Amino acid sequence: MNSTRASTARFVATHSVLSLNARHPLVAKSLVDAHEMHRTVMSGFRGWVEDGAPQPRAQMGVLSTWSVDLKAAALVLVVQSRIPGDWSRIPRQAFTAAPHIITVDRTFKAGEVVSFRTVVNPTRSKPSGKPASEKVRGTRTAHTTPEHVKRWFARRLQSDVEPANADDGVARIGATADPETLGIRMLPTVSSAHRSKPVRIGRAEIRGSLTVTDPELLVGVLSNGLGHARAYSCGLILAR
Repeated sequence: MNSTRASTARFVATHSVLSLNARHPLVAKSLVDAHEMHRTVMSGFRGWVEDGAPQPRAQMGVLSTWSVDLKAAALVLVVQSRIPGDWSRIPRQAFTAAPHIITVDRTFKAGEVVSFRTVVNPTRSKPSGKPASEKVRGTRTAHTTPEHVKRWFARRLQSDVEPANADDGVARIGATADPETLGIRMLPTVSSAHRSKPVRIGRAEIRGSLTVTDPELLVGVLSNGLGHARAYSCGLILAR
């Protein structure tokens, strides 16, 4: 193993687990509009960052993920943050149980095996067709098959001897895994038809086990998220 890496790293965050009634108007709107889900998540953190400050979500380390049981009309929203959330702005009638607040304080060790789940927005850059000399960025396109998602994630895995960034610039996650053991499930696209900022986000769920190779790098990814669309409930890695 690279001797310059720390053998342990500490991860501290707050997890808010919100059990919500999917039939409540605010929750129902959050389910059909990605911008509304973002507003619901960020409503718990008003006042921590000055209005108009750049990247408030990133400053507060706010990441989220959610799952819905349509038959039971139940939405479970998990919000991670560096500071505690205040969920009093969500109507009491929208909750099916009181918010469950958990302080996560965990030390990860090199060589440790952890199970994980994450919902990501796995994308590739589609060439623009312009000459390379014009340096025009390609269009970001979501992967749509489990095999492509598996390859997308595998490129971010990191063995004991690999650096933090691949030769093509892809940032690695401080852990490795056997890609063939990963469970991949394609999830419905989430979108918003908001006139000023329409979005359409392809999503996939990845489950499995990781072996820690660079604890500090892994803690950074756990804290800051993985991939794109982190403002829209993608990129949070839940490890246990």
